[in-house]
Amino acid sequence: MANATRLGDFILKNMESILEQWVEFAQTINPPALTMDDKSLRDHAEWMLRAIAKNLTKHQTEEQQMAKSKEDAPVYPKTTAAEEHAEARLHSGFTIGQLFSEYRALRASVLHLWDKSSKEGLTTDPEDITRFNEAIDQAIAESVGRYSMLLKTSQDMFLAILGHDLRNPLSTTIMASMVLMRYEDSSAKVISAAARIYNSSQRMSTLITDLIDYTRTQLGQKLPVTLALTNLAKICTNIVEEQQIANPEQTILLETQGTFDGKWDEHRMAQVFSNLLGNAIQHGDVSSPIEVNLSASKRSVIIKITNKGNPIPASKIKHIFDPLVRHEQNEHVDFSKKTSLGLGLYIVREIVLAHNGTISVTSTKAKGTTFEITLPR
Repeated sequence: MANATRLGDFILKNMESILEQWVEFAQTINPPALTMDDKSLRDHAEWMLRAIAKNLTKHQTEEQQMAKSKEDAPVYPKTTAAEEHAEARLHSGFTIGQLFSEYRALRASVLHLWDKSSKEGLTTDPEDITRFNEAIDQAIAESVGRYSMLLKTSQDMFLAILGHDLRNPLSTTIMASMVLMRYEDSSAKVISAAARIYNSSQRMSTLITDLIDYTRTQLGQKLPVTLALTNLAKICTNIVEEQQIANPEQTILLETQGTFDGKWDEHRMAQVFSNLLGNAIQHGDVSSPIEVNLSASKRSVIIKITNKGNPIPASKIKHIFDPLVRHEQNEHVDFSKKTSLGLGLYIVREIVLAHNGTISVTSTKAKGTTFEITLPR
């Protein structure tokens, strides 16, 4: 095999034939490329093929081959040809499945010509086929990684913009409902309808706030907190009263021990109490009271919120604070009436961490489900 033609050299020599086949295939994908003309298609394919050919000409140890097979290949500081191609394809409206199909066609084009040359008497090295497949697989991994990252970023950006744009009309709805409730000439039916609009709008406002906070963290930003001297017990009492009025069928018991002055973000801590109480009401047993306990030491404050619903399985507890996760603690919950985005507990955790605090959860049939937060003053 010393005089065998190497596949890397073969690709470079037959670049034009390979590109013609690949561009012809790429143009048949539906929808076709929206922003890439034939020249752009050829440029991307040629760049990738040259990178693959260069890779095939390099000596590879057995350890390096094993690393590639386990996706432990070295990460390059510069953007690779495959990553550039994935970004262009995303902007052209291609799905990830269509991106895969292009690599399948590229692999088929090269191996078809390679096989044809072998039948015509050209001596080849079989090891190059393995190396070539590894190179294609690595390019696919790079493309999918970049495509997925950019897609998620664009989705998060869309959600952030959507959340911000929804706030203005929602604020108008809330203000209008408040005017109707306070208007002296409003009938009892109008006041009742306005109250329902107000409560529903407030619920929507909470969901939008959680959505904006979630997208902020997904885009690499920390939740902003503005620390100021405030009283945690007063914040908690206000939220308990609001939740009690909104959920008259559920009893909420509040107990405080100690003094609760400290530096926290009042708005964010109100979010914490609201989200945890909302979670307790949604998943707890309505026949048992929800217990809210605040205790304080010189340096910290401990918050405990307990409901007596069905215990959360241990397999779900470890993911309870993950975003977009919903658990069904109470099998009798009517989710058509009580729904969420699965962001409430995630936002709670991020707010607690922003205050340099800790949060944990325990859940047993005997003692119920308890969320415990420790915050430094």
